[in-house]
Amino acid sequence: MTRPFPVLADLPPRPAQPCIDRLAAELRQRDPDLVLVGEDQPSELGRLSRDYHSYSPVLVPRFAGQRAQLAVCARRLDQVQLVAGACARAAVPLTLRGAGTGNYGQCVPLAGGVVLDLSGLNRLRCLEAASGVIEVEAGALMAAVERELAPHGRALRLAPSTLRTASIGGFIAGGSGGIGSPRWGFLRDPGNLLGLEVVTVEPEPRLLRLDAVASAPLNHAYGCNGILTALRLPTSEAVDWQQLVVGFNHWTEAVAAMTGLGSTALLLQALCLLETPIAARSPWPAGCPAAGGEHRLLLLAAPDCLEVLPDWLAARGGRVIWQAPQSGSQGLPLRELTWNHTTLHWRAHSPDWTYLQLLLPQPELPVLSSLSQRWKGDLLWHLEAVRQQGSARLAALPLLRWQGEDALQRLIDQLRESGAQIFNPHVITVEDGGMGVVDADQVTAKAAYDPAGLLNPGKLRGWLER
Repeated sequence: MTRPFPVLADLPPRPAQPCIDRLAAELRQRDPDLVLVGEDQPSELGRLSRDYHSYSPVLVPRFAGQRAQLAVCARRLDQVQLVAGACARAAVPLTLRGAGTGNYGQCVPLAGGVVLDLSGLNRLRCLEAASGVIEVEAGALMAAVERELAPHGRALRLAPSTLRTASIGGFIAGGSGGIGSPRWGFLRDPGNLLGLEVVTVEPEPRLLRLDAVASAPLNHAYGCNGILTALRLPTSEAVDWQQLVVGFNHWTEAVAAMTGLGSTALLLQALCLLETPIAARSPWPAGCPAAGGEHRLLLLAAPDCLEVLPDWLAARGGRVIWQAPQSGSQGLPLRELTWNHTTLHWRAHSPDWTYLQLLLPQPELPVLSSLSQRWKGDLLWHLEAVRQQGSARLAALPLLRWQGEDALQRLIDQLRESGAQIFNPHVITVEDGGMGVVDADQVTAKAAYDPAGLLNPGKLRGWLER
């Protein structure tokens, strides 16, 4: 039986305050430059203990009151090792944090203890000219990395819609895909992570450099089984992506066009479809007309696609409403209307709605139509193109009017019956927010790199059930 929400007995005890005070005193003594945030700064300590799990009305009450007793902001690798060793010797839980843009509560501490903010580790250490491979520290903001890569004609392969604010280590530890997924698939697909630098949580922490195979169990593991301090990643050629907004009067034509684009030779970085009500209440880039009664297909396409796309789309019922290059465009970039930015914008005016994440079965239209009929106006479709195991597929992040946990579970059951694969954003554990099964390699990695189970306790179900 799965247990997406750990019970108190599964978690290490919340440390007594004198233990935290001794730990803080030790850290100050050993490194006076280390930035510590304690109970005397409650608002800042609270901020460093949160992310965007407020999207989920299930998680909000379960995370209520959960926060660290001490936050430490590291700027150097030796400071990370210092904190890891001190927590291991004192048996104090340790939760890792990047920019805090996750939606699952990945960085919310369930057993108190220490939150380690890695945003100060932000250097691009190297870019290999021949291969385009980079080594970058975990706390680097992805937009800053993109700026450093641009003069070399390179770009990150995959990025969340929160590119401007997300850290690259947090994306690897807590994300799964996003902008670039029509080309490169998901983060855990072989080839998207080439290696990691990891600090272990032991009385004498080890600094390890893992190759691609050894790194795989730490990819999308919420920082439960090792402290990621640097990443080795492939990059792609930089492309001057063109932003296009395409209108469709008929939903069936819009979905058909979206699926059809996956089998073309057109180079697309993002492909998102918003049902009419979502499009009508979304903000749009400067110069793009507000939506009327049409469904909208959003594309990031290579410049050479523009010779083919307008006619191809017109033949399938679509008309280009707006077009502009991504580089140099003013205001809201089109990518910030996709993935979970779509949820963010909708909830700005309808906070009583939430969302789901899933991979649709093929063919997609029967499932979409059937569930729209069952849920009437309480379920709205937002689709994203991805590549899974080399094949073009459609993911969905539908918006759902909140009617309680029973209604949410009923929808999940209906989706599973239809053949959809759910990536549930309303659960706490790595497994239940992903494939739904325990990954033995993740548990083995935790035993090797965090033998006392202090890292982000309660989030790895396989460790609780071992």
